[in-house]
Amino acid sequence: MKAREVKRAKLVARYAAKREQYKEEGEWEKLDALPKNSSKIRMRNRCKITGRPRSYIRFFGISRIKFRDLALDGKIPGVTKASW
Repeated sequence: MKAREVKRAKLVARYAAKREQYKEEGEWEKLDALPKNSSKIRMRNRCKITGRPRSYIRFFGISRIKFRDLALDGKIPGVTKASW
């Protein structure tokens, strides 16, 4: 799944200018002929370590589970466990 997302990101980057041009010109047939995975909306945020699609923390780029593991091990600088 992680490799599939990387492939989608490359397609989005390759066709971004062409998609924008077709949208401005209103050429919907040409836009529809482009690969479906070249649309930005088809991308999904995934954990960089595990590939988990849910509970993604955008600032760190990892899932909550891996974030907790790394934070408790002290591998994320500036993050400490809250206790009150």
